[in-house]
Order: sequence, then C-alpha cells, then structure tokens
Amino acid sequence: MKKGYLVLSDGRYFEGVRIGADKETVGELVFTTGMEGYLETLTDASYAGQIITQTFPLIGNYGVIEEDFEGEPAALGYIVSELCDYPSNFRNQYPLDEFLKNKKIPGLAGIDTRSVTRIIREQGVINAGIFDKVPEDLTAIRSYEVKGVVSAVTADKKEIFDVDNQKYSVALIDYGSKKNILRNLLKRGCKVTVFPSDVKAEEILNGGFDGVMLSNGPGDPAENVGCIAELKKIIGRIPTFGICLGHQLTALAMGGKTIKLKYGHRGGNQPVKEVKGKRTYITSQNHGYAVVADSLRGVGEEIFVNANDGSSEGIFYPGKKCFTVQFHPEAAGGPHDAEFLFDKFLDLMEGKEYAQE
Repeated sequence: MKKGYLVLSDGRYFEGVRIGADKETVGELVFTTGMEGYLETLTDASYAGQIITQTFPLIGNYGVIEEDFEGEPAALGYIVSELCDYPSNFRNQYPLDEFLKNKKIPGLAGIDTRSVTRIIREQGVINAGIFDKVPEDLTAIRSYEVKGVVSAVTADKKEIFDVDNQKYSVALIDYGSKKNILRNLLKRGCKVTVFPSDVKAEEILNGGFDGVMLSNGPGDPAENVGCIAELKKIIGRIPTFGICLGHQLTALAMGGKTIKLKYGHRGGNQPVKEVKGKRTYITSQNHGYAVVADSLRGVGEEIFVNANDGSSEGIFYPGKKCFTVQFHPEAAGGPHDAEFLFDKFLDLMEGKEYAQE
C-alpha cells in the first residue's frame, strides 16, 4: 500500500495509506458526522473546493450504489479512518475505492480522524492537502481559497422534467442542486424546469411558473453577486422556497448578512428547534456559512434555530410569499423529519401563508 500524508496549513501532518485517485490535492478541510450516507456526501456539490473528513470510523461497508448518487462529485479529497475493502450489501455494485478512482478523487485511509476533527473543532476550518511526501513549502496550502464554485457545479443548460397529473410548474434554480430536491418536487405533482445559476429573473418571471425553488450549493454566498441581484427581482413576485445556499442568497437579496461559521454544520444529526412552536427536528446539514437573523429584523421572521449553537436555520418573509431553511428537508439517507416543508411550499403556491406546525 502506498503511503500518503494529510498536511495541514499549520504544518501538522498525518500519515496514512493512499486510496482513490493517485494524485495530490489542496482544499479546505472539513468534517461530516454522518454515520451513513457516504455516497450522498461524496456526490453533494456543496463540498466543492473541500477535502471531506468522515468522523464515522468505517466507511464503504455497503459499497457503491449509483442509484443513490445526488449529483456529480465536486469534493477535492476524501479522508477516512478505515476503508472497507469487501462491502456487503445486496445493492452493492462495486467498492468505494473504485468509485474514488473513477471520479479522480484522491484520498487517505488509516488517518486518525478523531484527532483531525478535534483540530478543526478547536481551531476552525483550515486548509490542507493530500501529498505523497510532506512538502517543505506550505504556501500552496495556506493560500488556497474556495472561489467560483457555484458556476463550476451548476447545470450546463435548462432542462425540463415532466410529471403525470401535473399540479404545479416549478422553476428550480440550480446552484449545485441535489437530485432529491427534484425527486421531492416530482412526486408532489410538480413539473420542474431546472435553470443554471446565471438565469435572468425575466426568464423566470415570464415563464408561467407557480413557484421558484432555490437549491443548495457550495462556497461563500456573498460571492454570488449576480445571483443575488436576480433574486431581488424574483422574491415577492412568485412563491419561493430556498434550501441551504438558497436560504443564504435570499437573505442577502433581502438586505441581510451572512457569516462564516467556525467549523460549520455537516452531518445528519443536527437538531433544529421551532422558534414559536415546541418541536425539535433532527436534520441533515452541509454548510459553512449562516444567516445573521438580526440583520433581517423588520423584513424576515425567524422560524427555526439550531439547538446546539443558536444559529439561524429558517426565515419566513411576510408578504413576500417566501420562506427558506438552512438545513436539508430533502435529505437522502435521512433523516426525513423536515420533508413536510415541501408540502408547505405547495401551500405557498396555493396562496396560503407559511404557518408553523
């Protein structure tokens, strides 16, 4: 087995065994706490520009099932404690290492992922690289920035998905959208037209749509000034539901602010509380930025907060026919506690105001 090294921007490094593509890489090092769903993680475009660390110790035990993919991989690297060489599952098609090689994703196994995670939690998200040898010059690692990732992962062109017994027509703006957003809309009777992230507001407004879906996506939301400018023209005109990056872009379009979190929320176990209700939902999340709720006072009403750190998880915009959430109600691999929010979107398209459960 070929040795490899995870090298952090502060000079610390971890020795492991090379897996996946035989190449070196540099990116932003993050961790995800999911105990399952590694395929959905690896095919989530929101990881563009990042090296993923799995905190769960054994990865790849049920192999690769292409039907479960959420999109094309965008992660720059993959770090695990132990990679399963012999997966066991009736749906398994081939081992995870083969997937990593096919998708040209370099990785490391045999890494002390517990120590890596503690460093990120204490220090915050840092840059790192996967190398064959520990480099003497760390400039390439330290200078790396996640830039231009939305334009890199968005759809190439407009695409229409028809459905039998159509009830609604929805425009889905793809900032790095996961397939399960599309699936949730289709199964609710929505004909969906997927647009690239640079779509102009006029095309949406003149398209005869009942609603607009704003997808998840990678990177710093404030970087997407063109997308924000177009959303300013859309919000308030057509019922709108935003998820993750869509949530953040909506807040910026409405005059709010976003901040970068110390190490973000990534995994399928994030508790989210209703602000006015009594319920707490366990949610799937993958983001490094958050909306500053106070920056939207008088414009938006906070409807969900993170039960761990109090960060904003959802905003409703009275009179604008719009609500957004930071977490993933479409979560493939689970949990599915918040899937009802797609039904709330249908209610919005029927002229009803958002109301907490």
